[in-house]
Amino acid sequence: MSKLFITLSVLMGVVVLSSNYLVQFPINYYGLSEILTYGAFSYPVAFLITDLANRFYGKFVARKIVYFGFCVGIIFTLLFSTNFADLISIRIAIGSGIAFLTAQLLDIQIFDRLRKKEWFIAPLTSSVIGSTVDTFLFFSISFYATGVPWITLSLGDLAVKLFVSLVMLLPFKILLKISKPI
Repeated sequence: MSKLFITLSVLMGVVVLSSNYLVQFPINYYGLSEILTYGAFSYPVAFLITDLANRFYGKFVARKIVYFGFCVGIIFTLLFSTNFADLISIRIAIGSGIAFLTAQLLDIQIFDRLRKKEWFIAPLTSSVIGSTVDTFLFFSISFYATGVPWITLSLGDLAVKLFVSLVMLLPFKILLKISKPI
C-alpha cells in the first residue's frame, strides 16, 4: 500500500470519528441551536478525500479508501464516542455508517462518470449529491421520533456542507496542480 493510500484512509477515519462526535453538539450561538451542529463543518472533508482518491487512483481504489476509512471510523466511534446506554448515541453510530457508505459510494460513481468534464464539475456535483443523501439519511436514522428537531438540523447542516463543498474546490484544484492523477 502506498503512503498516500494509508494517509487518505486514516484521514477518512478521523473525519468519520470527528463528525460523529461533533454532530451531537448544536451550535448554541446566534439562534443556531435548532438548525446547525458542529459536525457540518468536518464531514465535507470526507468528500474531498474521496474525490482526490478517485481522481488520483480511480474508483476502485477510492472505494477501498472509503471501506478502510469506514472501518477505522466505526471502530473509533464505537470505542470513543458511542454511549451504549444511550439509544440516540447508538442510532448516531448506525445512521452514520449507513449514510456514510451510501453517500461516499454514490459520490464515487457520480465523480467517475463526470471525471472527463471541466475539473470542478465532478467534485462539485458528486459532493453536492453525496452531501444531500448523507445528510437526510443520517439525520432521519439518528434522530427521527426522538424529539430532536432533525429536519431543521438537517437543513442547516446541509447548507453548511454545500458551502464547504464549494470551499473544498480550492484545495482540490491546488492538489491537482501539484500532483499527477493516474
